[in-house]
Amino acid sequence: MSKQQFDLVVVGGGPGGYVAAIRASQLGMKTAVVERAELGGICLNWGCLPTKALLRSADVLRLVKNANVFGIEVAQPQVKLEKVVQRSRDVSAKLQRGVAGLLKKNKVTVFQGEAQLLGQGQLSVKGTTTQQLSAKHIILATGARARAIPNMPVDGKHFWSYREALIPKAIPKRIVVIGAGAIGIEFACFYRSMGAEVTVVEMTDRILPQEDAEISNTVTKSLKQDGIQIYTESKVASHQVVKGEVVLKIEGKQNTQLTTDVVLLAVGISANTENLGLEKTKVELDRGHIVTDQYCQTSEKNIYAIGDVAGPPWLAHKASHEGVLCVEKIMGLDVHPLDVNKVPTCTYSHPQVASVGYSEKQAQTLGKKIRVGKFPFVANGKALAMESSEGFVKVIFDDASGELLGAHMVGEEVTEMINGYAIAQTLETTEQELMQTILPHPTMSEAMHEAVLAAYQRALHQ
Repeated sequence: MSKQQFDLVVVGGGPGGYVAAIRASQLGMKTAVVERAELGGICLNWGCLPTKALLRSADVLRLVKNANVFGIEVAQPQVKLEKVVQRSRDVSAKLQRGVAGLLKKNKVTVFQGEAQLLGQGQLSVKGTTTQQLSAKHIILATGARARAIPNMPVDGKHFWSYREALIPKAIPKRIVVIGAGAIGIEFACFYRSMGAEVTVVEMTDRILPQEDAEISNTVTKSLKQDGIQIYTESKVASHQVVKGEVVLKIEGKQNTQLTTDVVLLAVGISANTENLGLEKTKVELDRGHIVTDQYCQTSEKNIYAIGDVAGPPWLAHKASHEGVLCVEKIMGLDVHPLDVNKVPTCTYSHPQVASVGYSEKQAQTLGKKIRVGKFPFVANGKALAMESSEGFVKVIFDDASGELLGAHMVGEEVTEMINGYAIAQTLETTEQELMQTILPHPTMSEAMHEAVLAAYQRALHQ
């Protein structure tokens, strides 16, 4: 069997893998991508993007239902679920074609199949035929999958993963979401907007446990007002299917029994490291994830790992950044290692959540004196005009240096606003530069400026 030679082979064509391949090609490397499923990975095909398409439909439905608030009278809206789901799938398909086009444009060779490491820079790719590749460098970008719950296998009927939740044939009357991270809360919001009775069960003491406590509490209040039941510090002790219904025994802070039509499992992810041939290398694992240094290199020379397979934060933009960082380091460019504290996070719930940096509690553990500023959207003119006054902006500064330690938002379209604080952290700006920055009026982003002023008792509109 003849071997095809490459400077770099990327295993996995998700948001980390395909971006790494494009950057490598730009830098003159002969590059290949091996993908066993769809280009674009889980994010593009079964995660980030199709979920946002569904949530957009939910936003439109919510807006139409409240049209009378804006002086617009409309008939009662009707949900055409098949069209809602098809639009979501069409968005993914269009983006997938876009990724294929980008790889072709950048002269990246794509192999469809399953890759396995053979050691010493060799790989086999099993697809319709088996091919052997040789590479000076290998990047593993194999991603992750939904974590399973013992004795609760996904069957597509009573027990769903995110995949089943993305392509429902009908909206269940009742759905219980197990896990209150970003994925669980986003689906809870979507299905509630579509008319389902939604219950969320979370083991920790609050939903969105990775977010600032004030943010979590605000979202909890909003979801409950929307009719979503929430059980925290709780777990499923047992379950059984009785006459087509799932009966769950909940134990914890509040013991109860729930009866539902569907259980959606959203309890985290497991890295895709099986059948990669890692045993033929020196690559090490820690709790299922590939161990890397600050430049994404593993314990095996010339093998690297990026994205979800290499550990948290499990975010597409983190994977893409690592892909570029890794390739540029391979090529000897001067690069900065990833600072995970500067990776922004977004939850597309209703209301939305966005953050970057430390929470207030985390900042307090640094042993520094901090300043905290908050500004509510109810005091923002654009938010009032848009009927989007729920939520607030919160910032945390180091009192001694003025360093922006963290920023947290909850409200309408805050996922589009967090970039301002992310840029500020990257540029190492202080409160002085942020105060002197002129933001346009009227915009919701003015609340970002006011929150900074509030941290120094200088807020002008509260």
